[in-house]
Amino acid sequence: MTPREAACEIWRSALAAAAVSPLVRQAVSRAGGRLDLAGLEAQLGRDVDRVLVLGCGKAAAAMAAAVEAALGDAVTAGLVVVKDGHATPTARIRVVAAGHPVPDARGETAARRLLELARGAGERDLVLFLVSGGGSALIPAPAPPVTLADKQRVTRLLLNAGATIGELNAVRKHLSLIKGGQLARAAAPARVVSLVLSDVIGDPLDVIASGPTAPDRSTFADALAVLERRGVSAGAARTVRDRLEAGRRGEVEETPKPGDPLFARVHNAVIGNNALVAEAAAARAAALGWRPHVMTRALQGEARDVARDLVVRARALPVPSCLIASGETTVTVHGPGLGGRCQEFALAAALAVEDDHDLVVLAAGTDGTDGPTEAAGGLVDAGSCRRAAAAGVDARAALEANDANRFLAAGGDLVVTGPTNTNLLDLYLVLHGRAERVGDEV
Repeated sequence: MTPREAACEIWRSALAAAAVSPLVRQAVSRAGGRLDLAGLEAQLGRDVDRVLVLGCGKAAAAMAAAVEAALGDAVTAGLVVVKDGHATPTARIRVVAAGHPVPDARGETAARRLLELARGAGERDLVLFLVSGGGSALIPAPAPPVTLADKQRVTRLLLNAGATIGELNAVRKHLSLIKGGQLARAAAPARVVSLVLSDVIGDPLDVIASGPTAPDRSTFADALAVLERRGVSAGAARTVRDRLEAGRRGEVEETPKPGDPLFARVHNAVIGNNALVAEAAAARAAALGWRPHVMTRALQGEARDVARDLVVRARALPVPSCLIASGETTVTVHGPGLGGRCQEFALAAALAVEDDHDLVVLAAGTDGTDGPTEAAGGLVDAGSCRRAAAAGVDARAALEANDANRFLAAGGDLVVTGPTNTNLLDLYLVLHGRAERVGDEV
């Protein structure tokens, strides 16, 4: 097995560990009329009259299908919103698609319906909310006078400025009627249980999908500070700035905060995170004969800078080794090219390992889509720059133009999985050397 083949095998094992159905089935079960939902027990007919399943995120449809398999006819009805191409067949829970990462009108319509369903829940109803990465963009519910176009504009500005997910969602929550705990507010007094797949470092419930059922620690003042810090305040619509400024003055109601009594009937449970991915990668690397070194599960920073740093760190490891990191980098967009954070990471790594035949680098998103492309990421080695050059693509020019997708495609270095129906952050691998022996599992 070559290092490139090993990197692909490690990646596949990590993806398998991120599969949604087993994670949901571990958290949700039914025995007759007794329901167990992430440790919360309820009896149909005695404690609960209806089970309403709502949700948003790239994995929401797969989660909904797993919930139906676990609960059967205990599910009364439901609605989940997913990114285009991420739908999974369901029987009782309706699945609709919407725009991501920039919200669209389909998402706005779906968000309104989610709010209507939540507001229609009674005290003896249970709202099971399914949350995964991407959910924030998929359910835009702009607070008047902010329009969808205004939210689209500020989202694009922040993405291009390299805003972190926490910064982006602080703004989104304070321009929304549904995010930052406001779905839980709409559902009160119903009991709410949220099953959360975390695509955010540290699993902060108020940041994952902008925390529709979680207490919000951010404020209007925080959202304004993000616009200023990222240099996009002047480019944002006047309605956006006016709402945030009015909120800072106390003229607009804040999102519900920790300690709000409404959360007494809300139970949020993280059922999967990137620890599963990193641990599975380490186990498979060891089985293939590479000594695993899990550097961090909180990788962040500018993608091209982080790539160079990981290559330097991997070179310092004894051979054969596999440096493993998971997390989420960012890209500050300066050029007109096409790509995503994992692809830009791979392009920068290709330049760092040019003509170094001891290193192979893989960077890919567990959701199967990296940026506005059909690729999950890239897999590069010493010959990547040379192969791309032979196809007419210069690596340095591509990096300057943020055109990683074209570079990787030219060299045959794209990682393409299609939608995986999960989302547990990104995985980064640097294999140093060649395994001298391979474990029995190969």
